[in-house]
Amino acid sequence: MQRKHLSFWQLFNMSFGFLGIQFGWGLQLANMSAVYEKLGARPDQVPVLWLAAPLTGLLVQPIVGVMSDRTWGRFGRRRPYFFVGAVLASIALFFMPTSGTLWMAAGLLWVLDASVNISMEPFRAFVADKLVVSQRTAGFVMQSFFIGIGASLANALPFALSRMGVTGSTASGIPLTVKYSFQIGAAVFLLAVLWTVFTTDEFPPENLEEFERERREQRGIGHMFAEIMSAVREMPATMKQLAIVQIFTWLGLFCMWLFFVPATARHVFGATDPQSALYTQGIEWGGFAFAFYSITCFLVAFALPKIAAGIGRKATHAAALACGGVGLLSLWFIHDKYVLLLTMVGVGIAWASILSMPYAILSTALPAKRMGVYMGVFNFFIVIPEIIASLGFGPLIRAVFGRDNPSAPLYVVMLGGVCLLTAAACVSFVHEVGEGEGMP
Repeated sequence: MQRKHLSFWQLFNMSFGFLGIQFGWGLQLANMSAVYEKLGARPDQVPVLWLAAPLTGLLVQPIVGVMSDRTWGRFGRRRPYFFVGAVLASIALFFMPTSGTLWMAAGLLWVLDASVNISMEPFRAFVADKLVVSQRTAGFVMQSFFIGIGASLANALPFALSRMGVTGSTASGIPLTVKYSFQIGAAVFLLAVLWTVFTTDEFPPENLEEFERERREQRGIGHMFAEIMSAVREMPATMKQLAIVQIFTWLGLFCMWLFFVPATARHVFGATDPQSALYTQGIEWGGFAFAFYSITCFLVAFALPKIAAGIGRKATHAAALACGGVGLLSLWFIHDKYVLLLTMVGVGIAWASILSMPYAILSTALPAKRMGVYMGVFNFFIVIPEIIASLGFGPLIRAVFGRDNPSAPLYVVMLGGVCLLTAAACVSFVHEVGEGEGMP
């Protein structure tokens, strides 16, 4: 079937669900480390409590990718997965801030991440399904735009509720500003995904009879895992090269997500007691600072296609990653909470590119009928760094920085800056496949 260029509003509708997904994910990233500390976790224990996220991504995304590649029915190919993931994620978001123990919070995080992955992976394949090659950069950038808006709102919400007079904590010590933010996020997640489900249709397989025959022949868990392993073995060269970039990129991001908010409370606000009012002010401001990288993301997003058209997608991505690295390294010099917000401008430029350029480069190198499974496999290079972070950062902190070193969060954030600069250097080794060169 010949794909047509979509209008701005068609791109808008098909990407709007990402606002909800990122609203939920942004709340999790900005607040869960602080929630864990409120529930009694030490800084060196925080990384392993995040292990749920990468393990679920490692398992769920390629499986959902294979399943969505093989799905077709009255509700389409990818949309059923958007919907199911949104319902489950909204339930987890609603109950997360009622956690009374570390293990309850970690268990709900596991459910939340599995659900987010069920929704998120098909969205990446959705763009490649719907758009001609020349529009894919714009399609992924539109996703970046909504990710930026969703994260901005999510990151600023606890601070905004505090300014509106919301005070107090749950019985387990979680601030009510965080509790209400998560529960608002549950509704936003579901409603935004439903918008895309009901406003955007999908194209049927080009040869429906052949599609049904292949689906019948490839039923069962064995065939599913065989497809994933086949995709890994036959991975295009461009994908392997992008994998190195992604590993260093996401190591840098996880350094930031895990420790920027605690680093703000400790390094900028000077708080040492996680139960103190000053520490609460610090984590609220750290979440508010996150909103600035998200705001930058959606302000920059629409400029990226023009920049990429002028200097190329690779050069655009490398420059953006370098901006993020410099932003994180600058935290060492900052002790003023308002100046702190400037660090997130560089991160926001990087984030806008991270969410679009690798996928735009990758999509032209992938076979159309395996788009879902390859987008799921590409997620390996996001979750592998997160597993490294979850299992390795705790021992790293204890061995290098000291178990109870209050500056450890700052040092890990700066390590993230080094990782982003390394990723920027690795972009030069990626071979970008042009239109017409991709796999059939």
